[in-house]
Amino acid sequence: MIEHAHIHAFENIVNKENVYSDKAHLIAYSYDATRERYQPDAVLFPRDEKDVSNILRYCNEHKIAITPRGAGSGFTGGALPKNGGIVLAFEKHMNKILEIDTKNLVAVVQPGVINKDLQKAVEKIGLFYPPDPASEEYSTLGGNINENAGGMRAAKYGITKDYVMALRAVLPNGEIIRAGKKTIKDVAGYNTAGILIASEGTLAVTTEITLKLIPKPKFTKAYMGIFPNVEDAMNAVFKSLAKGANPVAMEFLDSLVVSALKRKLGIELPEDAGALLIGDVDGNVQEEVDLQLAILEQSFKENNASGFEVSNSEEERVKLWYARRNASPSITIYGSKKLNEDISVPRSKLPEALSFIYAVGKKYNFKIPCFGHAGDGNIHVNVMVDGNDQKQLELGHQAIKEIFQLVVDMGGTLSGEHGIGLSKAPFMEIAFNTAELELFRSIKKAFDPNNILNPGKMGL
Repeated sequence: MIEHAHIHAFENIVNKENVYSDKAHLIAYSYDATRERYQPDAVLFPRDEKDVSNILRYCNEHKIAITPRGAGSGFTGGALPKNGGIVLAFEKHMNKILEIDTKNLVAVVQPGVINKDLQKAVEKIGLFYPPDPASEEYSTLGGNINENAGGMRAAKYGITKDYVMALRAVLPNGEIIRAGKKTIKDVAGYNTAGILIASEGTLAVTTEITLKLIPKPKFTKAYMGIFPNVEDAMNAVFKSLAKGANPVAMEFLDSLVVSALKRKLGIELPEDAGALLIGDVDGNVQEEVDLQLAILEQSFKENNASGFEVSNSEEERVKLWYARRNASPSITIYGSKKLNEDISVPRSKLPEALSFIYAVGKKYNFKIPCFGHAGDGNIHVNVMVDGNDQKQLELGHQAIKEIFQLVVDMGGTLSGEHGIGLSKAPFMEIAFNTAELELFRSIKKAFDPNNILNPGKMGL
C-alpha cells in the first residue's frame, strides 16, 4: 500500500475528485480481458498533459509503479497493475478528438478516444481510419497504440503503426517529448514514435496522437468461400493474394468454430463447411469491386472451394460478417477456459502451421478451434481447457509452448496484435536471443531507469 501522504500529493496535482483509492475503484481497475486480477493502490484520472507530467515526476521521485490503462480490453495483461502502485486512466478527461485536418488528411486525438468514435467522426466527412480491432467499440486509441492493434482490415490496409504519424508522450521523469511529425516524410533523428508503438506503456505515457487518414472507398461487398477442409482454405489464402487479389479482409473460421456458431448461437452456415473464408472487397468504382470478387472466386474454386457467396445488400453483408464477429464467444462450448493466443506466420506457412496446431490438440486431447485474420497470416489459436483442472491448465500451457516454438521456427511471431504483457512474457526467450533481449532491457533502462512504468511487462 502506498502511503496516505502520496494520495494527498496526487489530490494536489489532479484535484481530489480525480483520485480514488476506495475498494470499488481498486477492484474495477484490477483486471482486463485475461480475467487475472492485480489491485492497484490508487486510480488517477489526469485532466491534461501537465497532470500526466506532474504525476510521473512525483512517482519517479518516490519509486511508485504506474500502469497506464486504456479500456482494459487487452488479452495479455498489459493493463494489469502487477506491482500495485497507481493506474493512470484516460477515459474521464483525456478522451477528445482535438482536430480532423481535411487538408492534410490527419486526425489529432487524445489517448482516451474510443477507436470506433474516431472512425464514425471521420466517415461523416468522407474519410477513413482503417485499423479496426475486434474491440473497436470500446478500446481506446491510446491502448491501440501501445499494443499496435490490428483488426479485420489489416490484410489490405495494415495495422495501427501504419497510421501513426506523430506522438506526444511524457517520460518517467516528467519531461515531455514529441515523436514524429505531421508531415508525410520525416527522416530527422531516430524513429522514436516507432519505438513507443507496441511498447505497452513501459517506456513513456502517450498524451496525444496524430493519425493518418485516407479517403473512404465508395463501394464495399462481402464474400464467403466454403471449403471442405482447412488445408484447401489456407492454400487459397496465399495463392489468391499472389494472383492479384487485394481484399480488405480475409477472415478464417475452422470447422470447430463453424460447429460452435451453429450449436451455441443458431447461426445458419453451410453444412459441408470444413473451413470458411469471409471478407470484404472495396473500391471507388463498382468495376474494381467486381474484378476483385472475380479473382477471389476463380482462385478459391481452383483450391477446391465448394461454394462462393457474395452480398448483394448491406443487410446481407452484415449477415455474412455476423458469424465471424461471434467466433470468439461461441467456442466456450469446448471448455470453461480459453488459452487464447494470436500467432502470426508468413501466409504461405499457414497450411503447415494449422496442421501442426491440430496435431498438438490430438496429442493432448484438447479442442483447439482456430479463427482469425488469415489474409495477413494472423491466427487466433484457442486451447480449450477446464479452468478448474490444474493438470489441464499445465498441459494447455505446454501445448502453447510447443505451438510458439513451431511458429518461431517458421519465421513467425508470438503475437500478431495482442502484445506480450504478462501472459506471454515467459515465452520471450523462444522468440529472441540473449543479445536481442539485452537490447530491449537497455532501451527500457534508457527511458525508465527506475522501472516505474508498467514494470514486469514483456519480461522486462
